[in-house]
Amino acid sequence: MYAVETPSASNVQPTLRTVRSNADEPRRRSAWKESEMTAACERITRQLQLLRDEVAIQRRVLHTGDKIYQAGQAFGALHVLHSGCFKTVNVAADGREQVVGLHFKGDWLGFDGIARGRYGCDAVAMDTGEVWSISYDALLQAAARQPALLAALHDAMSREISRDRDSLLSLCTLSADARVADFLRYWAESLAQRGLRSDHITLRMTRAEIGNYLGMTLETVSRALSRMASEGLIRFADKSRRDILIPDVGGLMTFVEGCAPASRKVTLQ
Repeated sequence: MYAVETPSASNVQPTLRTVRSNADEPRRRSAWKESEMTAACERITRQLQLLRDEVAIQRRVLHTGDKIYQAGQAFGALHVLHSGCFKTVNVAADGREQVVGLHFKGDWLGFDGIARGRYGCDAVAMDTGEVWSISYDALLQAAARQPALLAALHDAMSREISRDRDSLLSLCTLSADARVADFLRYWAESLAQRGLRSDHITLRMTRAEIGNYLGMTLETVSRALSRMASEGLIRFADKSRRDILIPDVGGLMTFVEGCAPASRKVTLQ
């Protein structure tokens, strides 16, 4: 006769803990994301209040197509978004345009003008929004008196560098569908970080502009959106397909992560 080994409680327990841990992972991730969004919203609110208290601000209301500044213009101020959605656009000598950044409430614009004394791109409104312009010299003087303001300036610079790095990583390592999904995730999470609803977003960019930003054709963008809609990741709220419903932003992140492994197998020569 063969002896049958009965698993001991000590052998079974780790497996049960692992299963329970895997089942709880989506809940933990959701809670962590919610906490992160709340912290970001509070940070933006504090920084805007700090600017109101410490420096002179020139407020401007801009409408779709208006420019905060344009490439080649003499640098003299940094600009903080108080509301609205803006894009930054690089323009080549032959007239070619490249969308290089998307910006929301609390974001700082104009850092590219510090080194050479001139702005290196155009900053364009994609809807109606308010911009706070702050003299760079006055900002430096105020930052010398108020360490919290200097910390806010460094924080804004660091976040700009991180966004550029993440954008380049997405462009170089993700498939077309994953890039579009990551673009929607970034837009939705940016709204959530500002205390706005993230389950319904209005794209302020045409399919051609999205393709320009993500390095693909407008047809590829349209096909990617249609595939995501067919899989239930998004829904279109109107015939123009500019209003997009996102049942679960976490689902977009899961989709991106599922696409990433194969695309990240990059061999360095």
